[in-house]
Amino acid sequence: MTLAALHTPTARRLWEFHGGLHLPDHKRESTGAPVRRAPVPARLVLPLQQHIGMPSHLLVQPGQAVLKGQLIARPNGQVSAALHAPTSGTVVAIAEHVVPHPSGLAAPCVVIESDGHDAWAELPPPMPDWATRDPAELRERVRWAGVVGMGGAAFPSSVKLAPGPDREIHTLIVNGAECEPYITCDDLLMREHAARVIAGALIIRHVVGARRVLVGIEDNKPEAAAAMRRAAAVDCRIEVVVIPTKYPSGGEKQLVRVLTGVEVPSHGIPAQVGIVCHNVGTAAAVADAVLDGRPLISRIVTLTGGGVREPCNLEALIGTPARELVAQAGGYAPDAAKLILGGPMMGFALPDDGVPITKAANCLLVPTTAESPDPGPPLACIRCGRCADVCPVELLPQQLYWWARAKDLDRAQDYDLFDCIECGCCAHVCPSHIPLVQYYRYAKTEAWAKEQDKRRAEQARRRHEARVTRLERQESERKAKLRKKKEELDAPAGDPGTDPKKAAIQAAVERAAAKKAALAAQGVTPANTADLSPAQQRQVDAAEARRTVAPEGTD
Repeated sequence: MTLAALHTPTARRLWEFHGGLHLPDHKRESTGAPVRRAPVPARLVLPLQQHIGMPSHLLVQPGQAVLKGQLIARPNGQVSAALHAPTSGTVVAIAEHVVPHPSGLAAPCVVIESDGHDAWAELPPPMPDWATRDPAELRERVRWAGVVGMGGAAFPSSVKLAPGPDREIHTLIVNGAECEPYITCDDLLMREHAARVIAGALIIRHVVGARRVLVGIEDNKPEAAAAMRRAAAVDCRIEVVVIPTKYPSGGEKQLVRVLTGVEVPSHGIPAQVGIVCHNVGTAAAVADAVLDGRPLISRIVTLTGGGVREPCNLEALIGTPARELVAQAGGYAPDAAKLILGGPMMGFALPDDGVPITKAANCLLVPTTAESPDPGPPLACIRCGRCADVCPVELLPQQLYWWARAKDLDRAQDYDLFDCIECGCCAHVCPSHIPLVQYYRYAKTEAWAKEQDKRRAEQARRRHEARVTRLERQESERKAKLRKKKEELDAPAGDPGTDPKKAAIQAAVERAAAKKAALAAQGVTPANTADLSPAQQRQVDAAEARRTVAPEGTD
């Protein structure tokens, strides 16, 4: 078989997952033009936490000058990601700012004012010989570059590249499904930078030790699939697989099921069954970090919906305010209804358009009122069961809703709350218009908070027990020392061999008594001892010696 034949479309067996929806994709609106680079904004706002895990640890101060690509916040713990300056300029503030989050709350951010020069900092050397490098070295480069999952989860990629020594990875899946309607950033990335995506996939395969690579792309992206097949011809162990368009086939567990037929266990991850899954954007970012030494400071963002005049895809610097990207897409149309970060199914409405773009921001959707009608107030659940029919994880959304609404978090977790991927299929088909996903998000947040409180309480309990144990040990040691001292003081006075010091003292006392007796025999008292002549003193000493060595009762 020729190399070309290995990369032609094949009748590879595919599997189905439960539920899901066939939705109008609305992809063509934003794919008519190539990706454009958005201009550098006057001011960038960079949240310290734009990834799953701990916020980054700040390294800069207000008034400090920074260069493009300079590390401004390092990872804070294992599950954390580095943050770099997207352009050169000055740190003008470190303050609370509204961030892209369903809560609409503010969080600590670094605010950089651009100097207009866009001057690069000194970057680490490229690694063109990555195939000969130790995987740990490549993981550290990815960690330094601040690469996170670009499909929306924003999980630090360096952690995902280390599945553990006890897990043998046989398959790497590169996720190019991009199943949610309206979003096309991955589609355009694969069309225009397929070689970079494949290069990143090869690096990831080397790091995790996989034997094969499967690239999953939905069949509504024929141009992307063709471009990826051409790029994948460099390695016969990479297979581009076109899958049916069905939402949410881009979910990690759903894509694993479709391509391999393997079911990822409940509460588990694909690495447990020998599979690692990375987004195409993540693969490209890994290639940038390893091959060019370039950190993750920009990403492709889809601007779409009937509420923008010119739907498009823009490569935007991380930290760019949303309003500036909307302006690059021609501005708002008169009937724009709202601004959504993400797609219509899993996205959430932003409180205002000053919110910055983060590493996880793949789309800014501006629907019209007709595209996103107000469903009205939610009605009572009629127990129709449609939510269970479409759930791709085969949960019981109705039961989860009842327990989440009742704030019975333990029962909600009994019904596998944390297996929910928040795809929104259940809410989409609910005839009562109940915002089910909002209830699940609330329950997850409360359960996480409860678990953290429990963990902190357990840690405090262990510290208290350790302190009590330490104090008891110290008291026991103190009492033992007192007992030993008392025993030494209470030991018999003439007991030889019990204590060398006591024996020496007793011998000295006995010698003094013998000397006193010898003096008395000579008629010498302590008062006139100093008047003895040398001859008399010798006689006294001789008498003392005789008394000391003579048997008892002798003279």
